[in-house]
Amino acid sequence: MSESDGVRYLHFGTEWIQGAMRVARPSELVLAYTQQMMAWLLFLEPPRDSFIGILGLGAGSLLRYTLKHMPGSVVVAEWNPRVTHICRAYFRLPESARLHIDHDDAAVWVKRREHLGRYLCLMVDLYDAQAQGPVRESLGFYRDCYRALDEVGILAVNLFGNHESFPRNLANISKAFKGRVLELPEIDEGNRVVLAFKGPGLNVTVQQFLDRAQAVESGYGLPARRWAKSLLAQGMPAL
Repeated sequence: MSESDGVRYLHFGTEWIQGAMRVARPSELVLAYTQQMMAWLLFLEPPRDSFIGILGLGAGSLLRYTLKHMPGSVVVAEWNPRVTHICRAYFRLPESARLHIDHDDAAVWVKRREHLGRYLCLMVDLYDAQAQGPVRESLGFYRDCYRALDEVGILAVNLFGNHESFPRNLANISKAFKGRVLELPEIDEGNRVVLAFKGPGLNVTVQQFLDRAQAVESGYGLPARRWAKSLLAQGMPAL
């Protein structure tokens, strides 16, 4: 761990930052890419009976934020129990009846029968200590993610835009999700978040999309209007 200016960072034995928490406001999303992982809210509003899956616990940022701001249940797949222990000891991992953590390989977890067709959203952030691209990236893995989503669902994946793994992952996600993929703008640290969609096609006007972005920004404290304008500027394809 390291700490600077009121922010505590988690490292997996290298200089690479694997997660962060603002000590005074632990549910805040400190890193820009973790905020972008919530961009699926531009398209879906989570109901009370929804399930959200997080693959890769890190410092628990997405978990803390999701439990605070959303009414449904959260299920986490984290292969290393030591990460969970560190989060409980130093990163204020919440205790909640709506939370369940499985210590399992994400590629095995996502295949399990109990996860099929269950999730409104899957947020995938699977990096090791070297941060050399996701540790699970095959076409089969992304197809299993597709099957784990409910009839209407969104996959959000953290990738590195300038890394050799990016085009391979993007191609596999696109194949698994029948080309229904959006890319958010790359941030300074190199992260590139990709959204992939399952369910009926979207049918909204530009104004409706911007209105939704305003609602997300007001309700969730996220820079949603910036994301919406970036997607529209790219000529957001029909989804």
